[in-house]
Amino acid sequence: MFKNKLALLSPIIALLVIFIFSLTLFPSVKVEPKNLPIAIVNEDQGVEIPNQPTMNMGQTIVETMQKTSEPTSDEVHVVEWLEVKSAAEVQKGLNNQEYYAALVIPKDFSEKQASLRTPAPTSPEVEIFINQGMNTAASTMAGQILNGVVDNININARAQILDGFKRQGATLTVEQASSLATPIAKKVTNVNEIGTKSANGNAPASLFQPLWMACLVSAAVLFMVVNKMVTTTRSELFTAKFMQIIMGAVIAVVVGFGLTWLAESMVGLHIPKFVDTALFLTITFFSFFLMISAVVSWLGFKGLPIFALLLFFGAPLLALAPEMMSTFYHDWVYSWLPMRFMVEGLRELFFFDRGLSWNSVSTLTWIGIVSSVVILTSVLKPRAVQSQQKLNG
Repeated sequence: MFKNKLALLSPIIALLVIFIFSLTLFPSVKVEPKNLPIAIVNEDQGVEIPNQPTMNMGQTIVETMQKTSEPTSDEVHVVEWLEVKSAAEVQKGLNNQEYYAALVIPKDFSEKQASLRTPAPTSPEVEIFINQGMNTAASTMAGQILNGVVDNININARAQILDGFKRQGATLTVEQASSLATPIAKKVTNVNEIGTKSANGNAPASLFQPLWMACLVSAAVLFMVVNKMVTTTRSELFTAKFMQIIMGAVIAVVVGFGLTWLAESMVGLHIPKFVDTALFLTITFFSFFLMISAVVSWLGFKGLPIFALLLFFGAPLLALAPEMMSTFYHDWVYSWLPMRFMVEGLRELFFFDRGLSWNSVSTLTWIGIVSSVVILTSVLKPRAVQSQQKLNG
């Protein structure tokens, strides 16, 4: 046994397998957010104070937030604060998946802030919007950051107001004491909500694995069927390849509508647009089927492990926001993963109230078109045409 080269190489092979599959764990184990886009809207009009410049507490808060953003390694900030002009504009950005969360400071913020020092105090209120549908983990983190910011502002505001009363030797009224418990109120609103079921937030990524496995199996089965067909000319082989594509389209319809039905009726996921989702999954399956078939048509069954590895490498990344990935995985793995277009399209359908559009399927369509050409041109391979005599012999 010890003279067998394969036996001697088995420890190295085992170590290589461990190394490869360990790489799939790194994205979810070491999560370090970078430049999470969070919007700030300052509509505060300020307040006039006798013999003093106009006080605009909203602008002061914005400037403080931008200065105190904690950098991670290489001077990369955890948050990228983006100033937006109005609440309407920020709502549009949230719907376009530009921000994970937003903080809106209203017009009367400084006016109400100043009233906290008077006998008739009124607590100012800020609004926090959390864009749940964009990515559950990232939006939750962005919401926690904004809640922490408001809590810190509350602590500082309370200390400053109490210090002012102390220097004046003033006595607090019941109303003032009550308002100082929470000088700045906050209203938290979830937008593009993921639903009440915890699984819904990861629904787009969770549907990837069964669809991808169905693509692998279907591509392998149809390749084997075509490979066993007797073809005496290249035109006959071309026809067989074309029928392989047609059969893939039929399977795609069955899988697209079948998976959507199973996800809704058996798994219990909320599918807001059943037909649009089913058609999108049909197009996605067909695109992936053609891509896998194109590689297998040229490499044979040796090409299947490529897509098995894509499953292991892709699945952990699909649940993460791009800003939560390391530079290596973001630039060299996630950026060219074809399945990310499936997850992005499903997010738009599930959480952003968008129907099926060319924008969501354009990349998948081009993948399918190019793959179809590659499949059909595989008839030009040397010895691609099998003769009846050779097969019988």
